[in-house]
Amino acid sequence: MAKKKKIEKPKRKLTRRQLSHWQKQKRRQRFILGLGISVIIAVVGIVSAGFYYQWYIPKVKPLSEIVIEVNDTKFDMQYCIDAINFQLGEYSYYVEYYIDYVLETIEEYELIRQKALALGISVSDEEVDEELKSLDLPLDNQAIRDVSRTQLIINKLDEEYFDPQVPVSAEQRHIMAMFLESQSQADEVWNRILFGEDFGELASELSLESLTQEGGGDLGWRPKGVLNDLLGASIQELDELIFNYTIGITSYLYDETKTKDVGYWLVQVLERTEEPEEAHVQVMLLSSEEEAQGVIARLETGEDFGELAEEFSQYGTEGSKADIGWIAEGGMTQAFEDYVFDPETEMNVVSSPIRDETPTTKGGYWLFKVLDEGTREISEEDRDLLVDEAMVDWVASLWDDPENIIVSYLDDDMKNFAINKVLGD
Repeated sequence: MAKKKKIEKPKRKLTRRQLSHWQKQKRRQRFILGLGISVIIAVVGIVSAGFYYQWYIPKVKPLSEIVIEVNDTKFDMQYCIDAINFQLGEYSYYVEYYIDYVLETIEEYELIRQKALALGISVSDEEVDEELKSLDLPLDNQAIRDVSRTQLIINKLDEEYFDPQVPVSAEQRHIMAMFLESQSQADEVWNRILFGEDFGELASELSLESLTQEGGGDLGWRPKGVLNDLLGASIQELDELIFNYTIGITSYLYDETKTKDVGYWLVQVLERTEEPEEAHVQVMLLSSEEEAQGVIARLETGEDFGELAEEFSQYGTEGSKADIGWIAEGGMTQAFEDYVFDPETEMNVVSSPIRDETPTTKGGYWLFKVLDEGTREISEEDRDLLVDEAMVDWVASLWDDPENIIVSYLDDDMKNFAINKVLGD
């Protein structure tokens, strides 16, 4: 992205109106009237200057300022505010957290419109009008029109540009897979399969990913390039490995950012009161029982609970040394509270790992097996995934293209101005 440029803002000068038309009046009348008008002009001038500097400049003038440029296209502050209001809709009170995302979307959508036009793909004003009417949206807001136009262009790109690039048939592999919480569990399941247990039954019982759990681990025949989107995996190595692996062999691969609906609490209750029933606790949330047991082993050697929590916990206790203060029942998960408010729970003693299927944690192991390979017709579902992937790669290439010059003049003060406008301040 190009470096931000500094724009010299032109200074506005106030003008004074000259008053004549009183030549036939008596000298005294002229003097008195002239004096009165001078006073009025002075007062109006002061008020007008105050009005201009206190209201017009901070509240109106920035709306017309150019704040983003994408190649030769310019966007002013009012456009950005309209885009934020439209894209966030009823969630506009989250504008502080999503403003950068919306501003980036403005830039990205303009790149898409420009580069699609270079490919001969465009959408007419009449098509945009028809789409907006069908959605009961205003026709005269440029930011809304641009979003609608871009979505229609993306549909045309899919149908006219990317879909023809995807072959009708390709080399495919018949894949079995499941997602497990730890290496020790992956080793255990791998051994159970080796000694004759059924992959599908184990996937139905143990997989922490919905598609492989519900489908008994059978992903069917798949071409290269769809697994990450299909499974929500975050590592390209999974797809590469499966398409280079020996048929019939079971193996596994670690995925550090794939989420799963399970975690393990380590809890230490520091104090507890009965009236009201509250507890002062330290906690950490870990990705697997294996990881939790490893942390316990380190605690037993004398390492600090808080420091280990900051290193390993996924509960978001950074900077708090894992101390979440006093809690009452109803504020945490059931599994957590069953331990904390159990009368038998000892104070200042670290719990054993508490399994909880309510929180989400990251990290786990893909266990997979390739059953067969061959050239087959690509299913409609997989073609859609490949088309989407082609679109994502194309858009990424627009950002990387050095010929595309994107300049943002928005600093923190200007973003705060936009945020306040969206919030109605």
